[in-house]
Amino acid sequence: MRNINTILFDLDGTLLDTLEDLADSVNFVLKEFGYPSVSLENVRNYVGNGVARLMELSLPDGKGNPQFEECLAKFKERYAGHMQDKTKPYQGIPELLQQLWRKYHMAVVSNKFDSAVKGLVKDYFHPYITVALGESEKIKKKPAPDMVFKALEELNADARNAIYVGDSEVDVQTAKNAGLICVGVAWGFRNAEVLTRAGAHMVINKPNELLTLLNR
Repeated sequence: MRNINTILFDLDGTLLDTLEDLADSVNFVLKEFGYPSVSLENVRNYVGNGVARLMELSLPDGKGNPQFEECLAKFKERYAGHMQDKTKPYQGIPELLQQLWRKYHMAVVSNKFDSAVKGLVKDYFHPYITVALGESEKIKKKPAPDMVFKALEELNADARNAIYVGDSEVDVQTAKNAGLICVGVAWGFRNAEVLTRAGAHMVINKPNELLTLLNR
């Protein structure tokens, strides 16, 4: 992968294992409002399109539920205070970023709400990653390419020299929409078969395999 000098990463399921904290906050809200809980595996399948979609899929009647907006607000409030209870970088990620940061421009582009993305990236990945974008009213979320282009602009980088690394079908489509090579990661919320079927250019099973690809 010659001439690559920029790497954009998804966050949840790619750099950070956030699944249990997300599930705990979802079920906290569901319990508080008297709704049935959802399983960890359900949450795994629901994430990727932002917290509004996560709550829509977790609540009975989804957006048609009259308490949807209230539940979404409560989720954001609860998650903001508990997003680091069980969350941790995947094994090998800190070492990977340490090896990459002097040679490559790096950023995070995520559908998690923007304040959480910025906070988590700062706490776990500073100084390796300083550009981090999440969902906000100011910019279209993935799979629209807008956040990718914004991150590239902030990095002063060219899309022709960039790759996108993520763990879901949304990430694959985002990369396609932005014209970037997509490297899927099989350690996150989707498996290699799902990523390949979605159209990932290649799939890796361990973080250090990214170094191998970049050095080809």
